[in-house]
Amino acid sequence: MRTASARSPLAIALALALPLGLAACDRTPGDAPAGQSAPAGAAAAEATPAELEAETARLNAWFEAKYEEQLQFSPIRLTFLGRKELYDQIDDASEAGIRKQLAWMEASVKEMEAEFDYDRLQPEAQLSWDLWKKQYESARDGMPFLLDGYPFDQMNGMHTMAPTFMINFHKVDEESDYQAYVSRLRKLPATFDILIERARASAAQGIRPPKFAWEGVADQSRKIITGAPFDDGADSALWADAQAKADALATAGKITAERAAELKEEARKALVDEVKPAYERILALAAEELPKSAANPTGVGQTHPNGAAYYAYQLRENTSTDMTADQIHELGLSEVARLRGELEAVQEQIGFEGNLQAFFKHVQADPKRLYPNTDAGRQAYIDDATKAIDNIKKHLPQYFGLLPKADLVVKRVEAFREQDGAAQHYNPASPDGSRPGVYYAHLSDMNAMPKTELEVIAYHEGLPGHHMQISIAQELTGVPTFRTQTFDTAYNEGWGLYSEWLAKEMPDTYQDPYSEYGRLMSEMWRAIRLVVDTGMHAKGWTEEQAVAYFRENSSVPDAAIRSEIQRYLVFPGQATAYKIGMIRMQELRRKAEAELGDAFDIRGFHDAILGGGAMPLDLLEQRVDRWIASKKAG
Repeated sequence: MRTASARSPLAIALALALPLGLAACDRTPGDAPAGQSAPAGAAAAEATPAELEAETARLNAWFEAKYEEQLQFSPIRLTFLGRKELYDQIDDASEAGIRKQLAWMEASVKEMEAEFDYDRLQPEAQLSWDLWKKQYESARDGMPFLLDGYPFDQMNGMHTMAPTFMINFHKVDEESDYQAYVSRLRKLPATFDILIERARASAAQGIRPPKFAWEGVADQSRKIITGAPFDDGADSALWADAQAKADALATAGKITAERAAELKEEARKALVDEVKPAYERILALAAEELPKSAANPTGVGQTHPNGAAYYAYQLRENTSTDMTADQIHELGLSEVARLRGELEAVQEQIGFEGNLQAFFKHVQADPKRLYPNTDAGRQAYIDDATKAIDNIKKHLPQYFGLLPKADLVVKRVEAFREQDGAAQHYNPASPDGSRPGVYYAHLSDMNAMPKTELEVIAYHEGLPGHHMQISIAQELTGVPTFRTQTFDTAYNEGWGLYSEWLAKEMPDTYQDPYSEYGRLMSEMWRAIRLVVDTGMHAKGWTEEQAVAYFRENSSVPDAAIRSEIQRYLVFPGQATAYKIGMIRMQELRRKAEAELGDAFDIRGFHDAILGGGAMPLDLLEQRVDRWIASKKAG
């Protein structure tokens, strides 16, 4: 899963500039709250329950006020949340704008530390304190690397985020909403120009994305401005959306047909006169950079002047641990070896003779594992994924006390950003549930979407995975609102991978040995990530070396392998979070089962994991430990 909607306003602004993978709130094991010499809760026993409750209530009210202030920095964030304040604006991606937000965050932390007593807070409020502070520290620590990220690449950037946002998130219910829509179209070029200049400043330091990234940016940008009103072709995605939204207002009786025509003309002029030239400037930048970019690139540790420090920062942010690149690499090697053994057991169950590599080739070559590469095949994939998710939905109450209210739908990725073999992803529902969560699938090449992996991906992205976790977080009551919207990569992606494993315990899942093969291969995929991400960014592996290792240890289609490796190259460290988060959650479950014995309750355990929103792994362990203690106390 990759989504900006779960990030803080500053994280969104930074994401427009560089793929930090910022956990909106993060904490490194061993940190103590600033100004506090005692461990969390050590002095709390000296306060009465009434005093703890009063100080907690006071802090929570402060968090609500501060969160509202923070949201005003991000019109995009407000829209993601289904709100219409600043509806005609977009975020300030300039360095000055980013530093202004950072200064506000720093001031808020100083105010919190001056106005409230950490030791007189209830444990959940102490956790909120830690998260709020780390939201600032995370962004502060990333500022030295502002030029290390890539403002544009094949996976990240305002060039693809903008049309996705305008089409899917900017809702038009009134004429004023449409006028805001046109205003946002007119503001996009200024943001593009800020990011173009940042890309040039990075290039001046020798920091540039690989050749494939610029090829992707150029291809995406051309697709966005292909078709009417940009040329004589069929309607482009943006123009089709602009017309449909105006026509819907007229159909609803909100405006006349004549007024709808006027509004469409305003949108057409914005697209032709301002949006198109802005994309042409991005295309010019891509053409300028392509000849200077590496065709067989290696990672940031070798290509960036401060690449080792940048990568170490990315690992801290994405794993919420202090694990080094070497430690993560060794963990990956051991997990790959273990999973090879489990895959060999499935091979024996199926009855295939030969070594594991031959088994991989057998699975890849089997035409029965593929959907037809046709529109009918694509619809069949969507239907089957929906069926798998519906089966899980029936069994959720046996495994969870907290259940999501928001609905979930499966959709194909929009044509202008669809890539052969690219990873599926999830976009959250609006907090009020009026917009469902969406599991997006790249279906342009059905040969890269084998049936063996359909179930496991649906469980990861949908239920009981990302949709479950994010929707429950957004629907939480009793915690500050900012807690319902935080994002921590190891927690979020660890839960997604844990969900793949958890689904095996549920009825009517992975019934075919090839589906179990798909589950193991999905976990192998994430174990390989530990090896190749650190290999490229810390050990100097090239793209081709990483592709070869991936191919040797999996049956993932070549198109998907290539897409994955290229993803890791432009998004350093993010791919390491999945396996590290999953392993920690499995460890916490084993710990709870061992300590509670017959009193262990799977529903209560999962509610302890999900009931506080996303958080760094060390704070999650504290939360689970409190749940274990409460169960022991009866």
